[in-house]
Amino acid sequence: MANIKSAKKRILVNRTKAERNKAIRSGVKTSIKKVTAAIEANDKAAAVKALAAASSTIGKAASKGVYHKNTASRKISRLAHAVNKMA
Repeated sequence: MANIKSAKKRILVNRTKAERNKAIRSGVKTSIKKVTAAIEANDKAAAVKALAAASSTIGKAASKGVYHKNTASRKISRLAHAVNKMA
């Protein structure tokens, strides 16, 4: 355990940020699962709607620094490719 006051604060701040990042990542995974479920159900309209929501969620996560911008772009691209392949 840290003895220095600033080190104790760092531990608390890091824990808070880790919880925030975990919540954001969880939201991204949920939105990706919704797109995947719509694709498996062969529901194009729902998949397109879920894709828009997922793209927004992933973009916000990237802007907050939870994901690297290239990782976010890759995730969005793969989802879009899967939705476009349905037709």
